[in-house]
Amino acid sequence: MSQSRLLFCAPASGGGKTTVTCAVLQALVNRGLRPVSFKSGPDYIDPMFHSQVIGATARNLDLFLLGEAAVLHLLAENGAKGDVAIIEGAMGYYDGIAMSSEASAWDLARTTRTPAVLVVDARGRARSAAPLVKGFCAFEQESRIQGVVLDRISPMLYPRLKECIEQETGVRVYGFLPERPDCAVESRHLGLVTAAEISDLKERLQRLAEQAEESIDLDGLLALAASAEALPEGSFSVPEPVPGKPRIAVARDKAFCFYYAGGLKLLEQCGAELVNFSPLEDEELPEGCSGLYLGGGYPELYGKELAANASMLAAIRRAIRSGMPTVAECGGFLYLHQTLGDADGQHDWPLVGVIPERAWNTGKLSRFGYVTLKARFDSLLFRAGEEIPAHEFHYWESGDPGAAFRAEKPQSSRGWDCGHASPALYAGFPHFHFCAKPETAARFVSAARSFSWKKKNQKEL
Repeated sequence: MSQSRLLFCAPASGGGKTTVTCAVLQALVNRGLRPVSFKSGPDYIDPMFHSQVIGATARNLDLFLLGEAAVLHLLAENGAKGDVAIIEGAMGYYDGIAMSSEASAWDLARTTRTPAVLVVDARGRARSAAPLVKGFCAFEQESRIQGVVLDRISPMLYPRLKECIEQETGVRVYGFLPERPDCAVESRHLGLVTAAEISDLKERLQRLAEQAEESIDLDGLLALAASAEALPEGSFSVPEPVPGKPRIAVARDKAFCFYYAGGLKLLEQCGAELVNFSPLEDEELPEGCSGLYLGGGYPELYGKELAANASMLAAIRRAIRSGMPTVAECGGFLYLHQTLGDADGQHDWPLVGVIPERAWNTGKLSRFGYVTLKARFDSLLFRAGEEIPAHEFHYWESGDPGAAFRAEKPQSSRGWDCGHASPALYAGFPHFHFCAKPETAARFVSAARSFSWKKKNQKEL
């Protein structure tokens, strides 16, 4: 198994990590290598860009959502599939929970013993870049920072700034990317627009890769990645697969696209057959499905189109009311409402109606960040008193957010009620990762199998 791995980090969000990561990934692919990619933290969108480059699904590595054992498992399992693992950090390098570094990109680099390369936005900087680098390297005794890449710097200034940083800090500078407006990616309220929404993304990535091949020391970065220490052993275990291959329908289109790839893989390892469908375009659920997974995304941007697909709305309504095991997270939860308001508050679109309330745009982030959920009673995925780490990130609010769980903010006294649950349902704003508590995946698959047997017996009768 290849232990070669590298983490790109930055002093702050918006510092160029995604641009540099994608440029390096594409350049390595162009060289005929097989990079695998990962994203620190809970973000869904950056891994979509990675996947467009490498042609395989990227994985999230989040020490809060997953815990150390699952992080090490996912990194080892997927890292073994390629020549080098490239990890993109989240936020600022030391930014973790509250004002700590817990679950930060630095915490991930330390836990996985991965060399880190600091991406420094050089716009408006000259010698001042050196104390920034020096400070980040000295802030923690084990900073893991072993290199620098400069972003948004002119080719003329680069040689002098590289020499300055290396002389003042002793840290090697591995190259640069100049300002490239032709490769910029737009943002929206949940971060970057998704990769599928950029029609010329492949061309942009190729331009970035050509630039990286010219101005970044890729051979040096590969050598640094190869110097990574052995990955620590983990203690993650996958539940025994459920027999019968129950089919779980997974909503996948422009409106529903936020899933953790590691969680989907775990459902398959637990015995499920996952079948994608589009709530926007398909008229019926996939044939023979006995479970339903409605992930996060942007249903609020496609309310009109979703409302117009009356056949699919009716199919999902029937499925849930018949007791089909269903998981609906955030965007999927919004889809289950009676009506969903658009971004401007001009229209309320009629949707599934299983949650007989309205959902609307608040204009601000609601209950943003990590939480720990505690189940109040037994349900589809959880048993009374069980806890699971989760996170919320949404601008829309519900007339009935639920009260099946108590959510508590880490390192805080804040908390609130949330989520709907029953023997056949989890629906709520919080996202969680199945790998954090593998038995939840096994319970979902087992419930889907039981439902399939129930349907089969009803037909025979």
